[in-house]
Amino acid sequence: MNYLLRGMGLWIWGLIAIAISVSLVSVSYRTISAYRPHDAAGATARDGASGQPTDADILAGVTPMPRVADGTTASSGQPVISKVIGREMRAAQKAMQAGQWAEALRDLEAARSKSPLTSFEVKTIEEFTGIANIRLKDFNAGQTAYEAALATGAYKAEELVKIFRLLFQLAALNKHDTAAIGYGTRTAENGAATENDLLIMSQLYYQQRDCPSSAVWGDKAIAAFKEAGQPPKEVLYQLKLQCASNVNDSGGMKAALYDLIRLTNKTSYWNNLIRLERQDERDDHNTLMLYRVMFDTHSMNADTDYIEMAQLLGDAGLPGEAQTVLEKAMSGGVLKDEHKERTTRLLNALQARADSDKNGIAALDAEATQNPGGQLDVKLGEVYFGAADYQDAVTALSRGIGKAQLSQPEEAYVYLGRTLTAERDPAGAKQAFARLKSLPNISPRVLKLWGLYADMLPATPSEPL
Repeated sequence: MNYLLRGMGLWIWGLIAIAISVSLVSVSYRTISAYRPHDAAGATARDGASGQPTDADILAGVTPMPRVADGTTASSGQPVISKVIGREMRAAQKAMQAGQWAEALRDLEAARSKSPLTSFEVKTIEEFTGIANIRLKDFNAGQTAYEAALATGAYKAEELVKIFRLLFQLAALNKHDTAAIGYGTRTAENGAATENDLLIMSQLYYQQRDCPSSAVWGDKAIAAFKEAGQPPKEVLYQLKLQCASNVNDSGGMKAALYDLIRLTNKTSYWNNLIRLERQDERDDHNTLMLYRVMFDTHSMNADTDYIEMAQLLGDAGLPGEAQTVLEKAMSGGVLKDEHKERTTRLLNALQARADSDKNGIAALDAEATQNPGGQLDVKLGEVYFGAADYQDAVTALSRGIGKAQLSQPEEAYVYLGRTLTAERDPAGAKQAFARLKSLPNISPRVLKLWGLYADMLPATPSEPL
């Protein structure tokens, strides 16, 4: 188990590192639209195609310079810029509107050196400085400027919500994880956190090796995505998977893998889930069932799995299906050189047995038809399945199920479901797999895996299986 967990852990870490990098880098161009300083000019035009603020929109949101030159408030009751820094601030605003960000920073530094300055003036200088630095892609300087603006205490309550969210995104981008967590918490407390913000919070706690907190925020993000009518991001479940792997929690890993499969249906997740389930399985019949799921989900990637599955099928009296499994291993290029000779011998033996089964299929069909029990019909259906004769397999399996008196009814329903899947009848396959729930002695892990497999089948035959 530990070997498997370590192997999976290395793979999972790589996926998560990529996902975190993508999500945090994407913050950079969103940060400047997260907060726009006081827009005294009213609403501004937005990008009609995307609904996102354009560069012109951002610049239009820069505080226009008030014309009142003295006092602390304008006639509207809003704070104003005094004559002390009026010239420098007008020059800075003009430079920013022209996209001359470095020149604007020089004007703002000149304004910062003047005194006395009110808290509103300091806040405005730092806001402008923050915008200019963000446009110059100096996100650390942008964060520092907005933190200085926040420290003035000049923001109104409704403005603080936007500032906390902007600082959260900047701090996350700058890898100032502790600060980002603090700002993100304040953002969420004020109800301003989006589903992506909650996702980043989960990532930040994960990077701090705080898996319990990562899980809490991850669950919030998952709920928010679902509430917004969107599928949760894959990385949220990857974080849960890695956290469970860190403490050898196989149950937690399985739960995360089930969620990841439901979200993505990726073969890599199927492979790892079935390997985990197989670790605790000691019954050959159930092990073969697990291999069937792995084979049918195209997630089998080790030649030893193909070989063991073929051996178990041979032991179960199903050489035709075993032959198909080994031939796929050989044609798929997964067979290692040291296993080729042994596999060839096994294939030759299975092929001879499969040919014998085919030659006797008419006799078996006649005997099964006359038998009042359904066991021979199920056996006949399995032989037809191994020979890729799916129509006859459906007929035989359905007849056997109708007669009942089956020693292993789960075999009948699984093969009927697999056959209908091959026949591109997903609705019928789902119904067959659903019948497994009524069986009293079926293995819970076998039941759960085939249930998941059925859930991932397409809704219509036109969709890819």
